[in-house]
Amino acid sequence: MSPDGVLAPMAVADRAPRLREALAAAEVDALLVTDLTNVRYLTGFTGSAGRLLVTAEALVLTTDGRYADQAPAQAAAAGVDVEVAVGATLADQDRTLAAAVPSGARLGLEAASVTWADLRRYEREPFGSELVPTEGLVEAARAVKDVGEIDRLARAAAIADAALTEVTPRLLDRPTETEVGLELDFTMRRLGADDVSFETIVASGPNGALPHHRPDDRTIVPGDLVVIDFGALVEGYHSDMTRTFTIGDVDATQRRMYDVVLEAQAAGVAVAGPGVATRDVDAACREVIAAAGWEDAFTHGTGHGVGLVIHEDPRVGRSSTATLAPGHVVTVEPGVYLVDHGGVRIEDTILVTDGGCRPLTLFPKDPTPAAPG
Repeated sequence: MSPDGVLAPMAVADRAPRLREALAAAEVDALLVTDLTNVRYLTGFTGSAGRLLVTAEALVLTTDGRYADQAPAQAAAAGVDVEVAVGATLADQDRTLAAAVPSGARLGLEAASVTWADLRRYEREPFGSELVPTEGLVEAARAVKDVGEIDRLARAAAIADAALTEVTPRLLDRPTETEVGLELDFTMRRLGADDVSFETIVASGPNGALPHHRPDDRTIVPGDLVVIDFGALVEGYHSDMTRTFTIGDVDATQRRMYDVVLEAQAAGVAVAGPGVATRDVDAACREVIAAAGWEDAFTHGTGHGVGLVIHEDPRVGRSSTATLAPGHVVTVEPGVYLVDHGGVRIEDTILVTDGGCRPLTLFPKDPTPAAPG
């Protein structure tokens, strides 16, 4: 991001050439991209209907009449050379795509986004000599962010930081969870977010023991732990941060929960860096919590990638197989959840760099809300 706050451009036009290298490694001659997030990543097109054929020589994007102007305009703005074909029906679009597949080609399909009905349809059309299921080809490319993507992720994180700074004093006024969530969402929009990253979590008291509790009409009162998990959206890119606050005097167990999770989160961030297995980041967090006797109270993975989707590759968990690399953006978010005491989760979104990592979410980890000013 430039000193005047201008976001760097994204290198969208460079993405299809890199994908073609992955296609060769996967032994397919072309790829039919049907996941709309992947279509957006490769072309800049943000519509709700579109499929992209990637061959060794060309890109062909099909959509319907709603996007006859939008699709070519967005692709051109992204600097992507793509043929846009508008078809009134899926059958029309299928014929266009099939005609563009090289004769005898092995055509890769995105297994995660192709339905049984889609597959039957593709088998009826002459989509190359062989249809081949593929997994994660575009997602692997998406995991490594370019400078423009990092700028948007950082802007989203900064908006979330600023919004939480404004809203946390309200926690001392006995608001309901819903009131805090709505105020946080509105503040992010007012500060420049295009939307929220996901439904904001505000979980107080016993509700905090539910990791993905939805805000309700419970009033936040002294003695509560309050978990707030939220994010902002900027030009399609998400932020994700969790902070836990103590309201008034909390008991010794609640205080210890906070201290243990804070130590665990710091341990995970300290381990993260290029060449580190994501399961080792998870293990660093989990070891601290297990040593405190709460291994069974940490009930989820340690983190996930963040980008055009709020939960994407690489995953950070006990069974994860990924290795961190420069340009990866992931969360580190250990937690402890006890029915009789509530919950504590602390989360940062971090960028993996050549020399380690740095946080994009910067809100302090002081559990005491600032008093209204």
